[in-house]
Amino acid sequence: MSDTKSKHTFLYRNGLTLFFLVLFIITLAAQALTGWKENNQERTDKGGSELSLTQYLRTGHFLSATFENFQSEFLQMGMYVVLTVGLRQIGSAESKSLDEPEDVDREPQPNPAAPWPVRKGGIWLKLYSNSLSVCFVVLFLISWGLHLYGSWIDHNDQQVLSHKPKDDLLSFLGQPTFWFETFQNWQSEFLSIISIVFLTIYLRQKGSSESKPVDAPHMETGK
Repeated sequence: MSDTKSKHTFLYRNGLTLFFLVLFIITLAAQALTGWKENNQERTDKGGSELSLTQYLRTGHFLSATFENFQSEFLQMGMYVVLTVGLRQIGSAESKSLDEPEDVDREPQPNPAAPWPVRKGGIWLKLYSNSLSVCFVVLFLISWGLHLYGSWIDHNDQQVLSHKPKDDLLSFLGQPTFWFETFQNWQSEFLSIISIVFLTIYLRQKGSSESKPVDAPHMETGK
């Protein structure tokens, strides 16, 4: 590991994470600014007062829009991690082999280079063996709850601007608004999974870890 670190720069070793982290920050800031302007326009159209940017960042409008997307992404990745353990797709670069054993299925063996839960064994090893899916489940539940809270707050803000009574959380859950926001995101995530699983059967991208080799047969499963 030390040889690898000395051979490559920090940016080279972490380029994929850093690239998408920068894109995340830029697009989150753009969402906040455009959402702020949209929300203020909507408020003034209904006779309300404009909010400062810092006030807007605490509104249901911002929280709902942000965590509405987060929860669907964590749901997608969590389901993908879990379902690819047992489900297969012949020819897909995203599937394990139909017949041959995979390295990811081997029983963990303690060794000096293994993560400490593997060396510790017992409950720690059991938790670590499922830590990726557990993490995504926790992130999904947190994001889902914050989406619900933000959507409810935004709904009641709109009720006040329209001179209507506020709804409690249970009443709001019985209305279609939150579920419409939820399902429109979930279906797009499921479509993206279908796309990457199926399209990697027949299409290639040279050099990508998400593609099979360019000269691989279509029905060759896995990378």
